[in-house]
Amino acid sequence: MENEAGQIVDMYIPRKCSWTNRLLKAQDKASVQINVAVVDPTTGVSTGESEAFALCGYIRDKGESDMALTELVRQKDEEALN
Repeated sequence: MENEAGQIVDMYIPRKCSWTNRLLKAQDKASVQINVAVVDPTTGVSTGESEAFALCGYIRDKGESDMALTELVRQKDEEALN
């Protein structure tokens, strides 16, 4: 929810899985958030910034978290190039 100034005023904003868009509930003890460093394409050195990706326990339980993270990073890289 936003006020007239455009500031977010909600007390709690739940996280969502970056791959499935499922809400990450407090009972989901297997969910993780992974920060991936942003790398300068010309020098190959980290810029100090990072992108956060949250994965729910369901994806990790199915054994698809490595594929999901790889695909999310690839999609983010394609967006940055365009």
